[in-house]
Amino acid sequence: MAPHSFTPVDIASMPRAEFAFPGPLRDRLVAAILGGAKTSTTGLVVDYEHEGDPLPDIGDRSVVVDSEGRPVAVIEVTDLRVVPLAQVDLAHVVDEGEGHSSVAEWREDHERFWHGEDMRAALEDPGFTVDDATPAVLERFRLVADLRRAGR
Repeated sequence: MAPHSFTPVDIASMPRAEFAFPGPLRDRLVAAILGGAKTSTTGLVVDYEHEGDPLPDIGDRSVVVDSEGRPVAVIEVTDLRVVPLAQVDLAHVVDEGEGHSSVAEWREDHERFWHGEDMRAALEDPGFTVDDATPAVLERFRLVADLRRAGR
């Protein structure tokens, strides 16, 4: 990882990347990003639409925050695809760094998250479910800076 220095103003001006919800899952995902095991993530188009956020573009940088909301890393989007959930491939699954060895295992784990109370509350849809046709945002990224080492 090439050294980058970001000022507090740089960090404050970047969008936040929040993986999962605060708690143990976010802590594991952030650790996987910082450790280099996690280089992809999956979002849902409906979540971006609900939040009024545009889909990321290649080259976009964002600040990864931990469960306490502290900036811990800067990542940069290197690739982006929107595909039906049924088309998520094993390479993407493995690069998510969550230890899944099959697409089916990944899908089961992610459906548990997407169908959970936190996600349904965030989408303001108590009956929200995904299926094979649900548009998924497959994002690849690289770690640009570990802000913990920078003392931020």
